[in-house]
Amino acid sequence: MPRPEKLELTGPQSLRITWNDGHARQYSVRALRDACPCATCREKRMQAPAAAPLLPVLSAAETQPLRLLGMEPVGGYAYSLQFSDGHDTGIYTLEHLRELGSEVAG
Repeated sequence: MPRPEKLELTGPQSLRITWNDGHARQYSVRALRDACPCATCREKRMQAPAAAPLLPVLSAAETQPLRLLGMEPVGGYAYSLQFSDGHDTGIYTLEHLRELGSEVAG
């Protein structure tokens, strides 16, 4: 399995990972958050959409653009991502990260 050799924020809402096999992938922070593999997020994605309230109440974090605050290795097989909306329970395996994002010139 290829391994990340460089992680860089290329904008406030964009991450680039350069892999040790020469490939590079670009990720939007929103796409990473939407693909969170934690149990809570998987369950939410499987539920039928609920009727939206007429006036949703948003937290202060939800009124701001979503940002990636941190990315910590988990063993040698994954990364834990921390988002500005307070979510930090997803563990993204290297295989999952290789499936997400889009290929860019290295």
